[in-house]
Amino acid sequence: MMQGTTTIHVVQHLSPGGLEALALNMLQFSSPTNQVMIVSLEGNKEAAIKQWPRLAQVEKQLIFLNKPSGYSLNTLSKLYQLFVMLKPNVVHTHHIGPILYGSIAARLANVKHRIHTEHDAWHLSNPKHRFLQDLALKLGKPRLVADASLVRDQIKQYFTHQSVTVIKNGIDSASFKPGSQILARQSLGLATSPKFIGTAGRLEQVKGHDILINALCFLPNNIQLVIAGDGSQREALQQQARQLGLNHRVTFLGLVNDMPKFYQSLDLFCLPSRSEGFPLSTLEAQSCGIATVATDVGATKETLCPKTGQLAPAENPKLLSKALRKALSSAYQESPREFIVKNNDIRNMVLAYEALTEEKCA
Repeated sequence: MMQGTTTIHVVQHLSPGGLEALALNMLQFSSPTNQVMIVSLEGNKEAAIKQWPRLAQVEKQLIFLNKPSGYSLNTLSKLYQLFVMLKPNVVHTHHIGPILYGSIAARLANVKHRIHTEHDAWHLSNPKHRFLQDLALKLGKPRLVADASLVRDQIKQYFTHQSVTVIKNGIDSASFKPGSQILARQSLGLATSPKFIGTAGRLEQVKGHDILINALCFLPNNIQLVIAGDGSQREALQQQARQLGLNHRVTFLGLVNDMPKFYQSLDLFCLPSRSEGFPLSTLEAQSCGIATVATDVGATKETLCPKTGQLAPAENPKLLSKALRKALSSAYQESPREFIVKNNDIRNMVLAYEALTEEKCA
């Protein structure tokens, strides 16, 4: 890897989410000799930091273009001028909006290495998206990366001429590690005696929290549910728990600052989503040594330890409860942490991306 490399990641917006957290991790875990920045097409720095305080730690490495809605030639021009001024060695785009602007502007600015990571491919079923992405791939000519084998296979269905490298997402396994369950529960204000199933994520319909609450009806009374996160569905989910007579068994923690402590407090983690790309929460929970049950959507299967993970069909509370019951009653001989450290540590992921820049880009 060349010394003093400058890498610019281009994302659509910087608000709490898996893709955005991944870009931040890539910034923070890059080689010390490299300079890494993130360009957000939408929004402004002040509002973004207010919504996501973590950004304040790296605010000097963030640039916001405040792109208006719709296609913006001015945004393409701004990116081109930025790349000409900063002379990055690598421009790395994430998702369809950034590839339309970032890859094309990078090629116009003669950026040597252009990388595009596809974090999910469901949007390519839309003919307009497929046309625009195909156009961006042809004009920008980036090195194409998929964050999961499933995503690679989906890309190849639509873009048969493309060579696709798989680099799976990673998390900081040094931060997400096993710890005392009792101390973790005390720090979160949770009781020490019940068995806790936990879930984490935005409280939105796509995340399937309502399905998990329904599944709780089929589990013994000593099993409780604790939910980390906030969103537009919080009030509806609280009402659902009350109507089912489960309000005493469901705890809403809201946004949790110390997520390792959250995972450490659990007996089991569950991701009940209706749709996913390559989720990070299942990696984080397992890195903390917590066995995980997840619905079989997107590339979630690829995130689960094959010896301790359990899959369940989406949208089916009864079958989800069956998988949860099985996982809670199992005596696992191995920790899922070993699988995550080996396959999904952020440091190895960053090194894999850095290795791509040793290869010539068109």
